[in-house]
Amino acid sequence: MMIFNRYRPIYFIVFLNLLAFGLLFLRNPSKTVLLTCLIMIAMIYFVYFLLRWKKWGDLYLFLIVAMLSSIGLIMIFRLDPELGTKQIIWFAGGIILFLLTYFVFTNIKFWNKLTYFYIGLAIALFLLTLLFGRNISGATNWIRIGRFSVQPSEYIKIIFVFFLACYYAKPDVLEVPSFSIKERDIKVPDFTIKEKNIKMPNFTIKERDIKIPNNIMLSIVSYVFLVFFVLQREWGGAVLLFLIHIVLLFVFENDWKVILGNIALAFIGGLLGVLFVNHIQVRIDVWLNPWEDIAGKGYQVTQSLFAIGSGDYFGRGLGLGSPRYIPEVETDFIFSAICEEMGILGGVGVIMLYYILVYRGFKIALTVENTFYKAIALGITLIFAFQTFIIIGGVIKLIPLTGITLPFISYGGSSLTTSFIALGILQGISKDIEGGGV
Repeated sequence: MMIFNRYRPIYFIVFLNLLAFGLLFLRNPSKTVLLTCLIMIAMIYFVYFLLRWKKWGDLYLFLIVAMLSSIGLIMIFRLDPELGTKQIIWFAGGIILFLLTYFVFTNIKFWNKLTYFYIGLAIALFLLTLLFGRNISGATNWIRIGRFSVQPSEYIKIIFVFFLACYYAKPDVLEVPSFSIKERDIKVPDFTIKEKNIKMPNFTIKERDIKIPNNIMLSIVSYVFLVFFVLQREWGGAVLLFLIHIVLLFVFENDWKVILGNIALAFIGGLLGVLFVNHIQVRIDVWLNPWEDIAGKGYQVTQSLFAIGSGDYFGRGLGLGSPRYIPEVETDFIFSAICEEMGILGGVGVIMLYYILVYRGFKIALTVENTFYKAIALGITLIFAFQTFIIIGGVIKLIPLTGITLPFISYGGSSLTTSFIALGILQGISKDIEGGGV
């Protein structure tokens, strides 16, 4: 009985996969469906058993993610079996990266001494993307490597969190030497108006030392990251990085002058974007009134709203909806498909899973004593939290839509693997907490 209670959560996830893939098999009898189901269950069960046996940190983190990934894979397989087959491969790769990241992160202890390496690596990835990137859906953030496309910006989000954590662990890491202004006299030339000589006073600039505060340097480097995202026209990523920067600034420094200054700069930048960037103007117009051009610019959002509405509370049933009418339904709009076929209650259930994931992440960040690990745990949790809010908020027309993926659910190799890398880091931090973060 004790064993059953201990493994009850994993049994529920196994039951969900068997039930959902069983329904898919009845509609489309295929060995691929059964094989995908067995691979999914085997990997989830193996990792859960390993984490429990070795006592590798917070077990709830992986359980929540296993549930989210199961829902995502089921929906992707239902929408497009070919993409579902690719996604299970990415999931397997993500699981391997999760375990590998956990092992590497917990065994290397000098992550907090690589500040300038993180900056250099991020800039190198940005430049590679700008030089060799492909434009997809208006954003130049994909690099083609053989048969695969990689999205470096997904990895840069994690690098950005590591950079911020290095600073908060040791603020003087960004300290720059002060420079002096020597004393000098400034003579303003005299001039004549209507034959009348006007003598101008002389000024003396006193000698002084000018020192740029460390938190100002932090903001400057952070905005370098943001500018590269803007150059790639990846607006959602830029917003995400700014929000992480502001929250960590508030938590670790609580300097209201710097915080308000950053918010003011963001407001000015956003205003300029709304006034002069056509892509942003279109997104704002569609958000305010998608019904004005329902067959054109507003088609994606309106179809999403139709799908969510048609699902009602309990959904139309797995495989019984019409989510294919929504463009990019496997990626940006997969939440709409979930709501249509699993109902609003199913959508709320997904949101609650993210809520619990974020709660566990915040708990780890609050409990761990090391400042570097605390900042990383908070930063990674904020990636999950803000990314979920931005995409779900855009899909339900709460905020303007930006091209960003739903962690662990949306189709895509870069998104899924980086999410598992981030989870491996968070899992590693939870290992050092008494009780494993439970």
